[in-house]
Amino acid sequence: MLQALFNLSLRSAMLAAAVVASGCATVDFDYPKTESSVLADTREDALGVAFSEVLAAHPGEAGFWPLEDGVDALAMRLVLAEQAERSIDTQYFLIHDDVVGRVFIEALLRAADRGVRVRLLVDDIHTDGHDPGLAILDAHPNFEVRLFNPFGNRSVKALNAPSARRVVRRMHNKSFTVDNQVTVIGGRNIGDEYFGAPGDASFGDLDVLGVGPVVQDVSSMFDTYWNHRAALPMPALTDMPDNPEASLEAMRTALTQSRADISGSKYADAVRSSIFETLQRDVGALTFAPYKLIFDSPDKSMPASAESAASITTSLRESIINADRELLIITPYFVLREEELIGFQELRNRGVEIAVLTNSLASNNHTVSHSGYTPVRKPLLQMGVKIYEVRADATLPGDDGIDRDAAKTTLHAKAFIVDRRRLFIGSFNWNQRSKNVDTEMGVIIESPELATAFAERLEAIDLGKTYEVFLNDKAKVRWRGWQDGQEIILTKEPQTSWWQRFSAGFLSVLPIKSQL
Repeated sequence: MLQALFNLSLRSAMLAAAVVASGCATVDFDYPKTESSVLADTREDALGVAFSEVLAAHPGEAGFWPLEDGVDALAMRLVLAEQAERSIDTQYFLIHDDVVGRVFIEALLRAADRGVRVRLLVDDIHTDGHDPGLAILDAHPNFEVRLFNPFGNRSVKALNAPSARRVVRRMHNKSFTVDNQVTVIGGRNIGDEYFGAPGDASFGDLDVLGVGPVVQDVSSMFDTYWNHRAALPMPALTDMPDNPEASLEAMRTALTQSRADISGSKYADAVRSSIFETLQRDVGALTFAPYKLIFDSPDKSMPASAESAASITTSLRESIINADRELLIITPYFVLREEELIGFQELRNRGVEIAVLTNSLASNNHTVSHSGYTPVRKPLLQMGVKIYEVRADATLPGDDGIDRDAAKTTLHAKAFIVDRRRLFIGSFNWNQRSKNVDTEMGVIIESPELATAFAERLEAIDLGKTYEVFLNDKAKVRWRGWQDGQEIILTKEPQTSWWQRFSAGFLSVLPIKSQL
């Protein structure tokens, strides 16, 4: 660890010298771009007609359908992309170049080939090496790509250090909207691990499909981000292909081959089965309820306007402080500061029961995030907050249908339930980045039916999937689990090596909590 930090410091010093010597590429935020907005007149399209009758029976409410199973969540996106007639508007923090990422992009490209207008907004943090492919997509007459808060230097992002106050601010929103009639929002990025595809990682995650007025709200939010100064078109950032038609045809061939390569896999069979089942489902499976779509202003991405930007935390706080009996939290990262601890204590003083499901050190995909969580674990337990940590070998919904091998399980879902009557699903983590740095979004659903169902599923999670964290009679943190049919008590972070524990402990003393 110490050698790694030394090497990092040395590289940083060398990069800083390079910046001084050669200058740093800048971003032309005034690059001309055409404003566009949602295609609103889509009620007569197939998706609009499909939901018109049930929406008429629930005026002022939206219909929701939670997507917990990763295979179902991918299938729903593919089904909707296939049924799109007019438009697809989608934004993501990251899209991996893997099985799921290529299948997703192919679905968008096939829609564009049919004449559907596709607008793809991607945060620039994970686009290394993908500029040529994104430029090819952007060259399609029906497909436009924009990168949010882009880096000036496209090849070595460390050389953007002079712009650090800006580039640390990322767009963490995730939305997928078809024909302004159906939307999918939640915690999933686009990549194998988020949808249960075979690999060395498997994320337990959560999305929700929405129909009705929430779709128009999501579309309006998307337009705000799409037309924002921080969202730049590909020609502003990279060279465009000399022969767009040939480049697009080569891309189609490559994407088709990628789909063919996995067509016989167990995972592909599961997706096909899920698509078929999805198409057979009745709209009566939707739960209708009042709701509130909440999101950060894209101004949060710009240092000059970040402090005054409208924040998602205003609505989140209002939902939580009004709890009467119970607050249940599902979050992969749980990094609190003193003011949040005070808020939890105030809820406990009023008799509100609080339970938190988060990652263990073993299941966490970011050790540094766990290092920000460990200092608040004991104070929370002392005030009576119940804490459960996910096991790295926990099974997930949909695991029976695919080959997981020894993939590490990581909790990635972001949700909370208040008094079993209010449910939040979105991209917001309970950490300082989501609160103060990145832009986030989500929906608060006023539905006792959905909220109670989620609360009951959370209560039903057994110690074969989680560890219950508690304080022993000497106020020491301990873990209660289940092994070979017997209850066990552990004195160290479960399923970890001494090096993992040392790394998390070392990182916890660094002054970096504001970025976690």
